Amino acid sequence: MLHAHVTVSLDGFMTGPDVGAELPMGAGGERLHDWIFDPSPADREIIADTLATVGAVVLGRRTFDVGLDRWNDTPYPAPSFVVTHRTRDDLEMTSASFAFVGGLAEAVRRAHEAAGAKHVIIMGADVTRQALAAGLVDELRLQLAPFTLGSGTRLFTGADPHAFECLDAGITPHATHLRYRVVRRASGAGA
Repeated sequence: MLHAHVTVSLDGFMTGPDVGAELPMGAGGERLHDWIFDPSPADREIIADTLATVGAVVLGRRTFDVGLDRWNDTPYPAPSFVVTHRTRDDLEMTSASFAFVGGLAEAVRRAHEAAGAKHVIIMGADVTRQALAAGLVDELRLQLAPFTLGSGTRLFTGADPHAFECLDAGITPHATHLRYRVVRRASGAGA
């Protein structure tokens, strides 16, 4: 299964403004991950479940570029496939490696092969939007952080409509954790 793991502010931003090497989550965006860096017991359970079930990661080149110095490894201890037009040799890290792949479908295929029976996680706004539009995402795991950013990078831009079925919801001090099954549209059907 392909899971999109996304944390957004109440106003729908995955990052604050001015994303770059110095501010990989944009201005104010680091707070989005308080549930990871200052976890409650319930947050710890979600983190442990994710770590136990992830078999591979697909991420965008921008996420790789701004995240690598912060992670100093792969984002999860699993093979990671970077979707990019600027391919290069694999980058070996402590936990796994990064492979640089020229297209989303190929990255997802290779990630599923590497993951075996475990889940594939997709990271990054652009590749997540592309994967949703292509019908590749099975489940959206959305963490809703209790603050607004005002601007930044949105997950949903209004370009492609989607439908979701809620599978689970839980509230912790730093986030409302939501799990949604992506509802597939019938071929040729409108949204």
